[in-house]
Amino acid sequence: MKEIKIDTKILVFQSMEELFDEDQDLMRRAVEVRKNAYAPYSKFKVGAALLLDNGAVVVGSNQENAAYPSGLCAERVAIFQAGAVYPDAKIIRMAITAGATDNVTTKPIPPCGACRQSIFEYEFRQDTPIEIFFMGETGEVYKSDSIQNLLPLTFDKNYL
Repeated sequence: MKEIKIDTKILVFQSMEELFDEDQDLMRRAVEVRKNAYAPYSKFKVGAALLLDNGAVVVGSNQENAAYPSGLCAERVAIFQAGAVYPDAKIIRMAITAGATDNVTTKPIPPCGACRQSIFEYEFRQDTPIEIFFMGETGEVYKSDSIQNLLPLTFDKNYL
Protein backbone atom coordinates (compact mmCIF):
# COMPACT_ATOMS: atom_id res chain seq x y z
CA MET A 1 0.00 0.00 0.00
CA LYS A 2 1.11 3.56 -0.60
CA GLU A 3 -0.33 6.93 0.22
CA ILE A 4 -0.89 9.80 -2.19
CA LYS A 5 -0.91 13.28 -0.74
CA ILE A 6 -2.80 15.95 -2.65
CA ASP A 7 -2.07 19.61 -1.93
CA THR A 8 -4.39 22.45 -2.89
CA LYS A 9 -3.53 26.13 -2.89
CA ILE A 10 -6.26 28.77 -2.64
CA LEU A 11 -5.57 32.49 -2.17
CA VAL A 12 -8.00 34.30 0.13
CA PHE A 13 -8.90 37.97 -0.35
CA GLN A 14 -10.81 39.66 2.45
CA SER A 15 -13.18 41.31 -0.01
CA MET A 16 -13.67 42.06 -3.67
CA GLU A 17 -11.94 45.41 -3.15
CA GLU A 18 -8.59 43.62 -2.57
CA LEU A 19 -8.63 42.21 -6.11
CA PHE A 20 -6.77 43.81 -8.99
CA ASP A 21 -8.99 46.20 -10.97
CA GLU A 22 -9.52 43.81 -13.90
CA ASP A 23 -10.48 40.99 -11.51
CA GLN A 24 -12.87 43.31 -9.66
CA ASP A 25 -14.46 44.25 -12.98
CA LEU A 26 -14.95 40.61 -13.89
CA MET A 27 -16.49 39.84 -10.50
CA ARG A 28 -18.80 42.85 -10.85
CA ARG A 29 -20.00 41.41 -14.17
CA ALA A 30 -20.73 38.13 -12.38
CA VAL A 31 -22.60 39.99 -9.62
CA GLU A 32 -24.65 41.88 -12.20
CA VAL A 33 -25.60 38.79 -14.23
CA ARG A 34 -26.52 36.92 -11.03
CA LYS A 35 -29.61 39.16 -10.99
CA ASN A 36 -30.73 37.45 -14.23
CA ALA A 37 -30.70 33.98 -12.68
CA TYR A 38 -33.96 32.09 -12.92
CA ALA A 39 -34.00 30.11 -9.67
CA PRO A 40 -37.60 29.77 -8.45
CA TYR A 41 -36.99 26.22 -7.14
CA SER A 42 -33.60 26.35 -5.42
CA LYS A 43 -33.88 30.06 -4.55
CA PHE A 44 -30.10 30.15 -5.07
CA LYS A 45 -28.85 32.58 -7.70
CA VAL A 46 -25.44 32.25 -9.31
CA GLY A 47 -23.60 34.50 -11.76
CA ALA A 48 -20.45 33.74 -13.71
CA ALA A 49 -18.24 35.87 -15.96
CA LEU A 50 -15.40 34.62 -18.14
CA LEU A 51 -12.53 36.63 -19.56
CA LEU A 52 -11.28 35.20 -22.85
CA ASP A 53 -7.85 35.67 -24.41
CA ASN A 54 -9.44 37.76 -27.19
CA GLY A 55 -10.64 40.29 -24.58
CA ALA A 56 -14.30 39.24 -24.73
CA VAL A 57 -16.26 38.73 -21.53
CA VAL A 58 -18.95 36.05 -21.56
CA VAL A 59 -21.50 35.85 -18.75
CA GLY A 60 -24.00 33.30 -17.53
CA SER A 61 -26.52 32.82 -14.75
CA ASN A 62 -28.17 29.65 -13.53
CA GLN A 63 -31.40 28.72 -15.29
CA GLU A 64 -33.83 26.27 -13.68
CA ASN A 65 -37.07 24.70 -14.84
CA ALA A 66 -39.92 22.62 -13.43
CA ALA A 67 -38.15 19.41 -14.46
CA TYR A 68 -35.72 20.19 -11.65
CA PRO A 69 -32.72 19.58 -11.74
CA SER A 70 -32.45 19.67 -15.53
CA GLY A 71 -31.54 23.36 -15.66
CA LEU A 72 -27.97 24.60 -16.01
CA CYS A 73 -25.56 26.21 -13.59
CA ALA A 74 -24.18 29.69 -14.35
CA GLU A 75 -20.66 28.39 -14.91
CA ARG A 76 -21.76 25.92 -17.59
CA VAL A 77 -24.06 28.48 -19.23
CA ALA A 78 -21.08 30.84 -19.60
CA ILE A 79 -18.57 28.17 -20.64
CA PHE A 80 -20.83 26.62 -23.26
CA GLN A 81 -21.74 30.07 -24.60
CA ALA A 82 -18.03 30.92 -24.89
CA GLY A 83 -17.40 27.63 -26.69
CA ALA A 84 -20.27 28.29 -29.12
CA VAL A 85 -19.50 31.93 -29.90
CA TYR A 86 -15.70 31.94 -29.55
CA PRO A 87 -14.63 28.34 -30.29
CA ASP A 88 -10.93 29.19 -30.70
CA ALA A 89 -10.60 31.51 -27.70
CA LYS A 90 -9.02 30.43 -24.45
CA ILE A 91 -10.65 31.12 -21.09
CA ILE A 92 -8.18 33.12 -18.99
CA ARG A 93 -10.17 33.57 -15.81
CA MET A 94 -13.61 33.02 -14.36
CA ALA A 95 -15.47 34.91 -11.63
CA ILE A 96 -18.36 33.27 -9.77
CA THR A 97 -20.72 34.70 -7.19
CA ALA A 98 -23.67 33.02 -5.53
CA GLY A 99 -26.35 33.84 -3.02
CA ALA A 100 -29.61 32.59 -1.58
CA THR A 101 -32.74 34.70 -1.99
CA ASP A 102 -33.76 34.11 1.64
CA ASN A 103 -30.52 35.13 3.38
CA VAL A 104 -27.16 36.76 2.70
CA THR A 105 -24.40 34.37 1.61
CA THR A 106 -21.06 35.48 3.03
CA LYS A 107 -18.95 32.36 2.41
CA PRO A 108 -17.28 31.71 -0.95
CA ILE A 109 -19.32 29.24 -3.03
CA PRO A 110 -17.19 27.00 -5.27
CA PRO A 111 -18.45 25.42 -8.50
CA CYS A 112 -20.46 22.20 -8.12
CA GLY A 113 -18.99 18.88 -9.26
CA ALA A 114 -20.60 18.97 -12.71
CA CYS A 115 -19.27 22.48 -13.30
CA ARG A 116 -15.80 21.50 -12.09
CA GLN A 117 -15.72 18.71 -14.67
CA SER A 118 -16.93 21.10 -17.41
CA ILE A 119 -14.34 23.71 -16.47
CA PHE A 120 -11.67 21.00 -16.51
CA GLU A 121 -12.73 19.89 -20.00
CA TYR A 122 -12.02 23.39 -21.32
CA GLU A 123 -8.81 23.76 -19.31
CA PHE A 124 -7.60 20.38 -20.64
CA ARG A 125 -8.64 21.21 -24.21
CA GLN A 126 -6.92 24.60 -24.25
CA ASP A 127 -3.88 23.29 -22.34
CA THR A 128 -3.85 26.47 -20.26
CA PRO A 129 -4.96 26.89 -16.62
CA ILE A 130 -8.12 28.87 -15.91
CA GLU A 131 -7.95 31.16 -12.88
CA ILE A 132 -11.13 30.88 -10.82
CA PHE A 133 -12.35 33.53 -8.40
CA PHE A 134 -15.40 32.70 -6.29
CA MET A 135 -17.37 34.35 -3.52
CA GLY A 136 -20.79 34.52 -1.91
CA GLU A 137 -22.68 37.78 -2.14
CA THR A 138 -20.21 39.56 0.13
CA GLY A 139 -17.12 38.75 2.13
CA GLU A 140 -14.04 36.77 1.21
CA VAL A 141 -13.08 35.93 -2.35
CA TYR A 142 -11.17 32.72 -3.03
CA LYS A 143 -8.82 32.37 -5.98
CA SER A 144 -7.59 29.13 -7.50
CA ASP A 145 -4.92 29.21 -10.23
CA SER A 146 -6.45 26.15 -11.90
CA ILE A 147 -9.51 23.92 -11.65
CA GLN A 148 -7.10 21.17 -10.63
CA ASN A 149 -6.96 22.74 -7.15
CA LEU A 150 -10.71 22.11 -6.86
CA LEU A 151 -10.77 18.82 -8.80
CA PRO A 152 -7.38 17.20 -8.19
CA LEU A 153 -8.16 13.72 -9.56
CA THR A 154 -9.36 14.64 -13.02
CA PHE A 155 -11.12 12.54 -15.64
CA ASP A 156 -10.29 13.28 -19.26
CA LYS A 157 -10.56 11.77 -22.73
CA ASN A 158 -7.45 9.66 -22.16
CA TYR A 159 -9.54 7.32 -19.97
CA LEU A 160 -12.06 6.67 -22.73
